[in-house]
Formats: sequence, structure tokens, C-alpha cells
Amino acid sequence: MPTDTDQTQDQSPPHPIRLNVAAATAADIKAALRAGLHDMKIRPGLSLFFGLVYAAFGGLLMAGFMVFDQVWIVIAVGVGFPLVAPFLAAGLYEMSRRRARGETVVTSEVLLVVFNQQRREFGWMALVFLFAFWLWAYQVRLLLALFLQHQPSQTLESLTTLLFTTPEGFGFLAVGSCVGAALATGLFSLTVIAMPLLMDKDIDFVTAMITSVKTIQKSPVVMLSWGGVVGALSLIAIAPVFIGVIIIFPVLGHTSWHLYERLVSAD
Repeated sequence: MPTDTDQTQDQSPPHPIRLNVAAATAADIKAALRAGLHDMKIRPGLSLFFGLVYAAFGGLLMAGFMVFDQVWIVIAVGVGFPLVAPFLAAGLYEMSRRRARGETVVTSEVLLVVFNQQRREFGWMALVFLFAFWLWAYQVRLLLALFLQHQPSQTLESLTTLLFTTPEGFGFLAVGSCVGAALATGLFSLTVIAMPLLMDKDIDFVTAMITSVKTIQKSPVVMLSWGGVVGALSLIAIAPVFIGVIIIFPVLGHTSWHLYERLVSAD
């Protein structure tokens, strides 16, 4: 007959997961990128679907600024644009996870995994993206007021002329680039490993972000260089009216999963 002591032991909580972080090398980045490209080639239709959805949000945001001139459209899509990224990336992580384990990638099951992320910690990561997005938007508005407060910039054409032909415009671009780089570096450090980690392990988002920062601390040159590549690819992707996002987003999503698998292990 079990004693009270046995019952207490049976009801004891499980040990927390201990995460081990390895230092990244250039070889890790190359291997993860090759694996990500391979995943995309295996199921290009599903991968490009996630990229297409993300590009559509970006296109609607630009349309609100440039065509419709409706503030409510800009606000609605502006909120949805950063919020949707983690959930769409979850689908790409799930595809790579299944392939790495030799499982079949079933479209309906992958989409169900994406839907179920709303019940996990991914929602908090979406809020982190949203906060960074609106912080960047606020900084842009502040810098525009500081540098171009007395200049007419009601239209996109007049604003472009001011930015590239006046000293105030050059000042705005210089300071804005530095601020944007700092915000992008911080967001990259918090999320580069956190998002696939949350997909794979049942942990809280704060632990995931701390683990992500640890990967940067382990190998800052390699990881921040990779962050620079991600930033450059993202700028290239959005340049032709977000068309490049359709391809770049799934490639980076698959690559992020494989990089996480190479750098983080759990006891």
C-alpha cells in the first residue's frame, strides 16, 4: 500500500528543461542556410504560401500609405503586419521540424499547428514584434519632426526629394539608419532562437528570449554578421513592393529552424 511519502513523490513537479547553448560558427550558418533552401525545394508551394500571406500584409500596409490615404487601414494593417509574422514562421518551423525527423509534411496538419500557437507563448512573441514595430514608427515620426519640421512633405514625391537632396534629409537618413540598426539588432538578439525554441519546447517566452540572447553572447561576431545578412535580405525583399518577401521569408524561416537545432540542445 503506497505511503504518503510515495504519493508526495508521485505528485512532485517535473524537472525544468535545461537548455545548452553552443557557439555558432560560419559553417553552422552555411549548413543551416543550405538545409533551409533544401526544405523550401521539397515543398515549395506550402513554403511560398506563407511568404505570400506575409507579403500581402506588407502590400496592404504600403497601399494604405501610398494609395488609399486612409488612416484606419494603415493602423489596422500596421498592427497585423508584425503580429502575423511569428505565427506564419511557426508553419515554416513545423515543416522543417517534420522533415528533420523523417515525418511527412501534411499541409492540413501544418496549418493546424500554426492555428494552435495562439494558445501557447507565441502570442507574447507577437507582442514583442508589435512593440518593436510601433517603437520604430514613433522614432521615424519624431525624427521627421526634428529634421524636416519646416519642410513641405505632404506627398511621397516631395518627401523623397527632401530626403535625398537637402542637408536635413541626409541628417534624417543618417540618424534614422543608426536608430533603425540599433532596434533591429535588439529585436534580432531577442528572437533569432526564441521563436523556433518556443515552437519546439514547452517553455515561457522570457526564457526563450534569454536563451536567444545567450546565443549572441556565445558568438557575437558570427551571429551579428548573420543578423546583418538577414537585415540586408529583408531590405532587398521589400524593395520591389514586397514581392521578394514571398521567397525571402520562407528561406529565412526554414534556416532559422536549422540554426536553432545546431545551437540549442536540452537535457
